[in-house]
Amino acid sequence: MKSSRGRGDTSLELSLPATSANLGPAFDAAALAFNLFLKVRARAANEFAIIARGRDAEICGRIERHLILTTYREVLQAEGKKVQPLALAIENRIPIGKGCGSSAAARLAGIAMAVHFGNLNWPDIRIVGEASVREHHPDNAAACWMGGLAVARMSSSGEAQFARILPKGKWPLLLAVPQEALSTEHARRVLPAQYSRADAVTNVQNSMLLLAAFAQGSPDLLAAALEDRLHQPYRAALCPLLPAMQRLDRTSDVLGVALSGAGPSVLMFLRANAKMNQVKARVKTHLHAKGLSAELLSAEISPRGARDGGGLLRSLKPRRS
Repeated sequence: MKSSRGRGDTSLELSLPATSANLGPAFDAAALAFNLFLKVRARAANEFAIIARGRDAEICGRIERHLILTTYREVLQAEGKKVQPLALAIENRIPIGKGCGSSAAARLAGIAMAVHFGNLNWPDIRIVGEASVREHHPDNAAACWMGGLAVARMSSSGEAQFARILPKGKWPLLLAVPQEALSTEHARRVLPAQYSRADAVTNVQNSMLLLAAFAQGSPDLLAAALEDRLHQPYRAALCPLLPAMQRLDRTSDVLGVALSGAGPSVLMFLRANAKMNQVKARVKTHLHAKGLSAELLSAEISPRGARDGGGLLRSLKPRRS
């Protein structure tokens, strides 16, 4: 995050990474930030205006019911602050409605703008907590704000608690994005109300192995840890890319696959020395044979989140005129 204040001018620049939550067994508990970004430049203006380019520019440039601006207004109004009109320049690379954390990034952008232009003195935990309440879970929000791998939960009092881990080693990623979107609400409706003890224990065990794999830089642990019994089996019918790509699981270059968030996109983890173009060609051929298609985006874990630094951001501290 970068900010500047000149004569009669205020501005804020944000770079918010896409995120992939759940990561197989870590349902509602972990997410990765990766290097597809929502970039926003905001400056004080006489009225609200948006110029948008990049992916889904029409959605990003529509002022009515705009998630960034709605969040910005709501936070300032809740804090009893004046709503300063803003002119936004948006460049978006995050697929919207495809399980890549687009709503968490938008909400965090609105919150960060409210903190900056409203002279709020909010620490990281308050910023992530506000986004988590609005998202109804903290994983995407924590990863987007902090970067790297975020492990998160909501406490019994409704506060977000999270930790950031920088995965050790190199973890190439391949994201398969279908044309159709899928709402998180729809994807949650297919989940059962209860699970067996065996399924719950398996997911706890695999989540621990997943965390160890990233912390130790152990790809073989990751390959063994991606099995999930809590959400992916029930969402597979809504996300046909998942069962199709699971059949490519554990080839020479592929460690495994997982739904990205609630889907319908699928995240593929590759070995460090994988030849990306060859993997893309193989995936494309495999999907075509099954009557499926997807946009294939190469990516890597982003170690930096929207906060862009440790502790309280200087740009988010209150300023005196």
